[in-house]
Amino acid sequence: MNPKLLFWVPALLRVALVCALGGLVAWFSSPLYGLGAMLLALGVFLLTQLHYLYALGQWLDDPASARLPDGWGAWTGIFARLYRLRREDERNQAELTEWLTRFRQAMRLLPDGVAIMDDVLFLEWCNPAAERHLGLTLEKDKGMRVTNLVRHPDFIDYVILGRYEQPLTIGLRGRKLIVQIIPFENRRQILVTHDATETERIEEMRRDFIANASHELRTPLTVIAGFLEIASADPEMDQATRLSHLRLMTEQAHRMQRLIEDMLTLSRLESIDYPLRPEQVHMTDLLEGVVAEARALSNGKHEISASVEGPDMMGSAEELRSAFANLASNAVRYTPPGGKIHISWKDTPEGLRYAVTDSGIGIEQKHIARLTERFYRVDKSRSRETQGTGLGLAIVKHVLLRHNGALSISSEPGQGSTFSATFK
Repeated sequence: MNPKLLFWVPALLRVALVCALGGLVAWFSSPLYGLGAMLLALGVFLLTQLHYLYALGQWLDDPASARLPDGWGAWTGIFARLYRLRREDERNQAELTEWLTRFRQAMRLLPDGVAIMDDVLFLEWCNPAAERHLGLTLEKDKGMRVTNLVRHPDFIDYVILGRYEQPLTIGLRGRKLIVQIIPFENRRQILVTHDATETERIEEMRRDFIANASHELRTPLTVIAGFLEIASADPEMDQATRLSHLRLMTEQAHRMQRLIEDMLTLSRLESIDYPLRPEQVHMTDLLEGVVAEARALSNGKHEISASVEGPDMMGSAEELRSAFANLASNAVRYTPPGGKIHISWKDTPEGLRYAVTDSGIGIEQKHIARLTERFYRVDKSRSRETQGTGLGLAIVKHVLLRHNGALSISSEPGQGSTFSATFK
């Protein structure tokens, strides 16, 4: 039925009932009493409507706390519909609150910074990443203009010019940030920040790696090519000179071979195509081999001792041998003749530990944090004298990462060094 009829039919019936009541009173009494009865009934009816109008007004002033009246007559349907609307609105508000909570939780987990601003750049909300990137504090800075909070000239120019099609790259708070403003709705803007510091560092390491690898390969190739040119230009070269040149070319060829082998080892360790295949590693046998290699490299110039007090472990015997041998050979290379080197394997409260302690030249503290970088050398001339490739500690680092281990370095210039690999 038409909703209008549902409202008007009961109202007309009530008016007809009032008229009938007045007619009955007039019939049995007098017309004056009949009119009085009609007016009284209409007054009661009017007061009832005014009461419900007042109750409706009270509810509209505070719909959250005031209870809807039950109603009477047509008001029953009106209050029922208002109650349904209120319940639906409460459900919508609850869903909106839930979605807003989920949105903010998701934004808090993002590695990129997100800040929401109004059309005049007053801060409304930001996630923790934006706080870190831009130096903001939501509780303190909410409602403040972002250009007053981020006082970087390039950022202010970017905001003033309003050329938001391209992101802005700035250096801020020791980080390299990529910043972009994205307008949305009519009176809102989103400020997005991406920390590119680590990406830039990795890119710089890649460039350095290519440059260093090219340099390391070019040097022996230059020596070999030079000697070959001399040999070609002088077919009558005496035997002693020829043998000397061949010996030097052989040394440089071996140097290139070691470098390429180390580069391939690093590539394999970093590749997901070569997962770790754990096996039982007999540490006594492994360390005996490492000590034998160290003594062969030392050729009797150092006092090398070893102790094995820990149990066997699970891992890749080949990778662990490579890492342990690198640490031992470094100790031999950087310890003057007559020095002492001790290699140990033991069980400690922190975990199983392999350590190499030497009485060598030591390392300044400023270099220690960078020792595992590829081709990083404390003393480039000495590294070449000792025939190191510059990749040994990088290999050690990646082997330990694959075995849930960590490398620690303790050293003092002139006092020697201790390189420890701890496995948890």
